[in-house]
Amino acid sequence: MAEPLKIKLSIADRVYPLTINPSQEEGLRLATKKIEEMIKKFEQSYAVRDKQDVLAMCALQFAAQVEQKQIDNSSDTQEMEARLNALDRLLQEQLS
Repeated sequence: MAEPLKIKLSIADRVYPLTINPSQEEGLRLATKKIEEMIKKFEQSYAVRDKQDVLAMCALQFAAQVEQKQIDNSSDTQEMEARLNALDRLLQEQLS
């Protein structure tokens, strides 16, 4: 098992020291970069007075993306199941 890695991530002008598994570093750094980009976007687009408001909007947007992906995956799965069932019925008819 890999030795824990100590890193520092800067989000919204605050530094967060973390001890992580080295395999997590790339994902955490990419997530930090996306958060910082989103913060800049919100600050440029809206008159935001408080970093907490911007961070709340970032959290909402990320959570909404995750939820939407789950909804989309569920819909895709249901559609695939319906198609497979129809194909199974056709095969059963041909084999009978």
